[in-house]
Amino acid sequence: MLRRTMTSSREELTGEIQQRMIRLIAEVVLVNHAISAKVGLGASDSQFMTLLQTYGPLTPRQLTEHTGLTSGTVTGVIDRLEAHGFVTRQPDPADRRKVVVTPSLEAINERLAPLYADQGNRLAGVLATRTVEELETIAAFLNDSVTEARS
Repeated sequence: MLRRTMTSSREELTGEIQQRMIRLIAEVVLVNHAISAKVGLGASDSQFMTLLQTYGPLTPRQLTEHTGLTSGTVTGVIDRLEAHGFVTRQPDPADRRKVVVTPSLEAINERLAPLYADQGNRLAGVLATRTVEELETIAAFLNDSVTEARS
């Protein structure tokens, strides 16, 4: 647990938080890659499912915009996810000339969610040790971090 004395400088604490965030991100990426490989997906494939679960069905163009990847790469990821049953392409209800990529929540819950269960349980255990005020601070920090990352 990150606990500091009153003598800790803001700069020291900020530096330590940055280093721990870098370590957390690296560990999450590595675990995600290992889990993706277990189900036959590439390193970035499951991140597309996270985007779809977060934003709902998206067009391939929207996925390109969210990821910064080329349209050809996005098509390849969608093809792999569709072949594994994790997404479907459906006509866009707003424009029948387009398709939207929709996550298959059943396949995700059956085949991927169990592989992430240990991570979820560890996180729940850590969060259970925090006060409501600490949880509010953590939630605000993460929200600001995500918002800043997309700017």
